[in-house]
Amino acid sequence: MKLKKNRTVEDYMSTAVISLKEADTISAANLEMKLAEIRHIPVVDAKGRVVGIVSDRDMLRHASSLDGEPIPIASIMTRRVRTVRPATPAADAAQLLLDHKIGCLPVVGDEEQLVGIITETDFLSIAQQALRGVDVTQGAVER
Repeated sequence: MKLKKNRTVEDYMSTAVISLKEADTISAANLEMKLAEIRHIPVVDAKGRVVGIVSDRDMLRHASSLDGEPIPIASIMTRRVRTVRPATPAADAAQLLLDHKIGCLPVVGDEEQLVGIITETDFLSIAQQALRGVDVTQGAVER
């Protein structure tokens, strides 16, 4: 029996990624998350390189400090962001999420620019389909 090709992050990542700049406000990030129904937003610099990430948990932690003042997202974002490449084995990315208890990994290209994101929800979707007997080794899963 011939083994199938190992799946990579590129096979399962989302490429339609909402991102923010450090100067964008917490309220703008909150609105983006609510409208897009997402829980993580990468923060990028002028060249599109990942410099931080903000999560719904970050927003909740700082909700009481929102007095109507525009607060830049840079003040609450996580700056030490773990990233992966499109060619990273999907199993390795899942292991990073588990090992570091994080909910997503921004996917970066050769020049460190943001090209996608893979989340715990993506992996849950893969697991759910596999449990239903769908062959998830063939690439992207249904969303």
